Amino acid sequence: MSDQTAQILSQPGRPARRRVNLWSVGALLIALIVIAPLVAVVWFALNPTENIWPHLLRTTLPRYLTNTGLLMAGTGLLTGVVGTACAWLVVMYRFPGRGWLQWALLMPLAVPAYVGAYALVDLLDYAGPVQTTLRNTFGWATSRDYWFPQIRTRWAAVVVIGASLYPYVYLLTRAAFREQSGAGYEVARALGVGPWGRFGRVGLPLARPAIAAGVAVVMMETVNDFGTVDYFAVQTLTTGIFSVWRQGGNLGGAAQIACVILTVIVVLVTLEKKSRRRARFAAGARNVRPVEPVALHGWRAWMATVICTIPVLVGFVLPVSVIASHAMNAAEWAAPGLAQAMTRTLIICGSAAVLAVLGGVFMVYGTRLSGRRLPQLLLPLTALGYAAPGAVLALGILVPLAAFDNRLADLVLAVTGTDPGLMLTGSAGVVVLAYVVRFFAISEGSADAALGRIPASLPMAARSLGKSAGQTLARVHVPLISASIGSALLLTFVDAVKELPATLMLYRHDTLSTRVYAKASLEDISGAAPAALIICGVGLCAVLLLARANR
Repeated sequence: MSDQTAQILSQPGRPARRRVNLWSVGALLIALIVIAPLVAVVWFALNPTENIWPHLLRTTLPRYLTNTGLLMAGTGLLTGVVGTACAWLVVMYRFPGRGWLQWALLMPLAVPAYVGAYALVDLLDYAGPVQTTLRNTFGWATSRDYWFPQIRTRWAAVVVIGASLYPYVYLLTRAAFREQSGAGYEVARALGVGPWGRFGRVGLPLARPAIAAGVAVVMMETVNDFGTVDYFAVQTLTTGIFSVWRQGGNLGGAAQIACVILTVIVVLVTLEKKSRRRARFAAGARNVRPVEPVALHGWRAWMATVICTIPVLVGFVLPVSVIASHAMNAAEWAAPGLAQAMTRTLIICGSAAVLAVLGGVFMVYGTRLSGRRLPQLLLPLTALGYAAPGAVLALGILVPLAAFDNRLADLVLAVTGTDPGLMLTGSAGVVVLAYVVRFFAISEGSADAALGRIPASLPMAARSLGKSAGQTLARVHVPLISASIGSALLLTFVDAVKELPATLMLYRHDTLSTRVYAKASLEDISGAAPAALIICGVGLCAVLLLARANR
């Protein structure tokens, strides 16, 4: 980016260096805003007012680590198997229902894991319809008369979280299988290699980087989960942050647990990147034939249909059906606070999505134009917000903000004689900031990939016609990357609507997610159902739009 960048940035009558500095400073400022909460958490952990780290090591931390590790391993294994198997079947074979199942397999993304947990417990708990029907059918009087598995357990949490998150693995693996050349499979088939051999010797090694990336995302989302593990009473690192800070009142201890989470995430991301670096595959540019699905017949065809249908039933149909059955009561839709929670959610999440996309496009464009090394080094670090759990980011945002808010209130009191209270803490603006930091990687990654596909000759032609860098961005780049921007906007909005831990810690009013959590914590599933159904509806619309864009 030396000569071409100078030509793109240069404008008649204006020095290029000043223009480069403006874009560089803007990109640097955005990067610092995104990274600041994580830096604050590390600072609090290293400088605690009361160091309870030895106490944590002796008591709760081993339990937090064990539960978190088992959840990560369980969901990683479950989603890896389910996502890879379904992706292999829909790409390699034709069977009844394949046309709609390949898109229906994405639908569980619309259902937050905590909604699935509430639905599962409501369906299978002692007072639920399943056990009630069993008692009425066989004449059992109490739970002592029969055996039924416990629902609120760690392994039930693995199933619920895995059923919600396997589409990440499925989507990436399906794309990897579709991009492979069909020639390799034809050669293997001609050499007498059976279906299992073709999968294990050809398909799986080539798709391993995509599978590893999907499983890594699943594990990071598992660490971030709060609603499911809290409802199932599974103590993890994320629940530990809530316990130590909100119940124990110890900021330093909560920050130290948050640093443990960050360490786990960094190790996970590093291992994932190393696994992909060691497995690089390339296909020839000529005569690449796409994979041609093979028609299955008889019981094998129906078995493939059943295998691909079960994840949809468990991850989408079951929870949505249970929640919808409770939402049939019209009185719940008129309950106080539901309309306000929906309005707040739409405004906050919409604002966060727009700001995240604008910031991501500006930062990527500014970093590319400036050519400065510091913004280029900080650009990958901005993706850590997506890997860090919402509770960690909330901790890094709330405490510095509360300190600033108190000083601001003292200043207003000294000048006006009136105590305004905390003006920023607990406000909608703080939640918007948290969402922007949390999901900035989505917009930044989409913008980086989209801008990288634009030939350098197009912006150079615009600059040669006297257009400024900003005009070139608006008139050349934005129209060409509008599809990527739209997808990033949609994904950020939906993820923000489902986000629970950061919203619980930062916002003083109800949103849809916190309303669902509050009602479900009181075992009021009927009261939680309308808000939960709205969240699932918003997510389903997003999934359908993404499926349409990826046809």
